[in-house]
Amino acid sequence: MVTPILKWAGGKRQLLDELKSRFPRSYSHFHEPFFGGGALFFDLEPEDGTINDTNTRLVNFYKQVRDRPDELIELCRSFDHPESDPNPDRNFAETNRKGKEISNFYYQQRELFNNRPYGDEYDELEEAALLLYLNRTCYNGLYRENSSGGFNVPIGRYSDPDWVREQEVREASRVLQNTEIHNTDFDYVRDKVEEGDLVYFDPPYEPMSPTAYFTDYSADGFDKEDQQRLLDFAKELDQMGVNVILSNSGVMYEMYDEAGFHVEVEGATRAINSDADNRDEVDEIIATNVPPKSRRTVGQQGLSDF
Repeated sequence: MVTPILKWAGGKRQLLDELKSRFPRSYSHFHEPFFGGGALFFDLEPEDGTINDTNTRLVNFYKQVRDRPDELIELCRSFDHPESDPNPDRNFAETNRKGKEISNFYYQQRELFNNRPYGDEYDELEEAALLLYLNRTCYNGLYRENSSGGFNVPIGRYSDPDWVREQEVREASRVLQNTEIHNTDFDYVRDKVEEGDLVYFDPPYEPMSPTAYFTDYSADGFDKEDQQRLLDFAKELDQMGVNVILSNSGVMYEMYDEAGFHVEVEGATRAINSDADNRDEVDEIIATNVPPKSRRTVGQQGLSDF
């Protein structure tokens, strides 16, 4: 099992056993169209398949991990502590794009990381290294973008943050070697799957309440129309003989139940939330077209009814 490199909202490390208990006894290739932190993928260490995410900078990060791990590690080692003085030899050593004072190394790197969305020249390797650096040193490990696509999470407070993650990067690079990495809509997988493959969907969740938008980690949201489109696509894959497993918030129970999927409720504690008091257990569903008698293991099941 490989440890995920990044902290990522909506990560599935606490649901790994429940997800794997829905796996078919055997499958050919593994596909994950909403990759994020990739907890399930790295736990499985699949030999091949595809991954995808709509976050362009996240996709670039995994490509650099796969193809240039040594260079990525070396560049990360060159970074200073987030509270150090800015590097006078780089842009934004004194002020940011809006003319506000840059107080430390962290905010200079955050401004450099945002070169892509604001139309400045950027280097893909440096962008990947900065993503890892910011992820390990920002407030609570959050990833959040403004409406222009700019990363805007403030500095965190850590006594000894590890932004190099050498072992994790090398192990992830090994696992990703035979994996296709995509940056597109989830339906790309239609042209990649074969009968008997396994597809795991972990979309941005339909909120449990009007204020519960903590998984909207990019400037482009995932609305109710997208949720319906995903359900229709899951039904299409089912007709193609593809194994489908999907996680989502509890409010989606009836949609998948009425569509004929096996749906059960699981509890999951949110590890990333801007308010520590709100890191509570929330209802999530796991829906699948894999019947219980065809699953690899039975495992502990969730509630069958709401």
